[in-house]
Amino acid sequence: MVKVKICGITNLEDAKVAAEAGADALGFVFYKKSPRYIKPEKAGAIIKQLPERLRKVGVFVNAQEKTIKDIAKWSRLDILQFHGDESPEFCHKFKGYKVIKAFRIKDKTDLAKILKYKTFAYLFDTFVKSKVGGTGKIFDWKIIKRIMDKINRPVFLSGGLTKDNVKEAIKTLRPAWVDVSSSVEIKPGKKDHKKVKEFIKEIKNKAGP
Repeated sequence: MVKVKICGITNLEDAKVAAEAGADALGFVFYKKSPRYIKPEKAGAIIKQLPERLRKVGVFVNAQEKTIKDIAKWSRLDILQFHGDESPEFCHKFKGYKVIKAFRIKDKTDLAKILKYKTFAYLFDTFVKSKVGGTGKIFDWKIIKRIMDKINRPVFLSGGLTKDNVKEAIKTLRPAWVDVSSSVEIKPGKKDHKKVKEFIKEIKNKAGP
């Protein structure tokens, strides 16, 4: 079954609702320019109260190696997600952690560039010039559909997913994971609990692998 990551968690209540609804991973954004930014100490306090089964993902954008390692240790992260211009070499500096490299899709994609990253997984999100994530906008899935069979690692699909289109997205691309943030929010950083539950239910009960 396709797994679900709820990203942009900033408070314990939202984290617990997502966990109880069946989320497989939660994302914590450590990029200070993001409206969903969370301080490492607050993220760590939340993570301490979450089930072990949940994967805890830290989202970083062009951060320093030491900063990432310090936050990962302090917050007890399982996975590191790099959403900036990090190089393949940089992504290999974090032993003990799984790494997701995010790629923002515009009107085409460079498979050769993507495959240079020997990370645990890839994440495909929508390109918006002024934002590095959480855009709430869909990209043309056909752009990556033709390369999906050439990617031999898990794919996280993001960008404008909702309970109304996620079933189609899964059918079209067969990702290992779907990743949602803005479409299940009341405002940036505050989740709409009903939407979170409906989104997860749509995937767990209907979408399938």
